[in-house]
Amino acid sequence: MPTMPKSLFWARTDTAGAEHALFDEGHGLSVRGVAVAVDPISYTCRYQLTTGPDRVTHRVEIEVEGAGWQRGIRLEPAGDRWRVTTSEQGNLDAALRAAGHPPAGLPGTDDPDGLADAVDVDLGGSPLFNTLAVRRLGLAAAAPETTHRITVAWVLVPSLTVVPAEQVYTALGSGRVRFASGTFTTELEVDPDGWVLRYPGLAERVAPR
Repeated sequence: MPTMPKSLFWARTDTAGAEHALFDEGHGLSVRGVAVAVDPISYTCRYQLTTGPDRVTHRVEIEVEGAGWQRGIRLEPAGDRWRVTTSEQGNLDAALRAAGHPPAGLPGTDDPDGLADAVDVDLGGSPLFNTLAVRRLGLAAAAPETTHRITVAWVLVPSLTVVPAEQVYTALGSGRVRFASGTFTTELEVDPDGWVLRYPGLAERVAPR
């Protein structure tokens, strides 16, 4: 029997913005989402992703646009590497310069082989994408101090530049998971199913009133 799609909404706490995700877990995970924010310049980001029943990412498509520009990217595992396809219209770098920011450079990556060890995709500014790793690794119900070190394909927003990033997730119990990458560390609050409730300094989930 088909399952009904579900909906989650997060409000950004670091800037004006929000994220709304619709998902279906009938056969693996299928998600469609929209994120909006005003920094570094106003943009709308739309994404679609699918995973297998094992919660391993099969495909991610992202499109981001603002005044006078639009970029897109598709990431798909292809054997021992990732296939990365990009598109661009308009001039994001001109919009960034006009707002007093440095240019972003090109979308995608010039070194696909550098993503060979990535098992997940992480989208900048999106608590939904942290949920992917938490759920795939079963950290919501894991014993405290259970630790996993992974490599992700980190997609920067709004540039859609993709870089490999090492991330460490540690179960802390009581609905908390420590997330670390480089010198950055925070404690995520998650619900019993592993969906992020609160990402300190980034976003908090909002329930309908």
